[in-house]
Amino acid sequence: MRVRIALREKGIKFEYKEEDLTNKSDLLLKMNPIHKKIPVLIHNGKPVRESGIIVQYVDEVWHDKAPLLPSEPYPRAQARFWADFVDKKVRLLSLWRKIWTTKGDEQKSATEEFIGYLKTLEAELGDKPYFGGEKLGYVDVTMIPFYSWFHAYEVSGNFSIESNCPKLMAWAKRCMQHESVSKTLPDPKKVYEFILQLKKRLGIE
Repeated sequence: MRVRIALREKGIKFEYKEEDLTNKSDLLLKMNPIHKKIPVLIHNGKPVRESGIIVQYVDEVWHDKAPLLPSEPYPRAQARFWADFVDKKVRLLSLWRKIWTTKGDEQKSATEEFIGYLKTLEAELGDKPYFGGEKLGYVDVTMIPFYSWFHAYEVSGNFSIESNCPKLMAWAKRCMQHESVSKTLPDPKKVYEFILQLKKRLGIE
C-alpha cells in the first residue's frame, strides 16, 4: 500500500500484480530470492525490495514530483526516525494478534500498549496537518495504511481510537482525501471480515 500511495501521489503509472503468498510466483522468487516477500518494485528490470526502501527509492528517482522526504538533512533524519517508530511499534504483529485473539487482562494490556504508541505519534503530529508539515510526506505514507485496520482492532478490543487520539484520526481522514490514499486502502469493514474469517479458521471465538 505504501508503494502504491507513493507512486500515485507522484502521478507515476505502474502495473500492479497481486501475489498468492501460499503459492509464490517464479517472478517473486526471482526478484526477491532472499526474503521471498512482497512488496517488490521492478523498475527498468531491476528489483527494489522492502516497502520503506522502495518509497525512498521512488522519492529519489522522481524527486521533482510531489517530494515525500524533506530536502534538508535534519528533518529528513527525523522523518526516517518516525517511520522507523511506526514499523517497530505500530506494525508489531504480536501486539495486533493479542488485540484480536485474547480476552480479559491480556487483551486490555495489549490495547493500552497500542493506544500508547498512537498517542506518541499524535504528540509528534501536534497541530500540523501532516507529520512533515503542510503536505503529505514520508511518515504519512508509512503510517496511513494501518488506518484500514483500525476498525477491526476497535471492534475486537472494544475501544475507540477516536476518543483516545482525536487529532490522529483527523489526520487519517485528511490523508483519505488524497486520491492516492483512498484508491489504495481497502474498505475497513472488509478488513474486519477478513479478521473474523481468520479467527474462525484458527478456532478463536
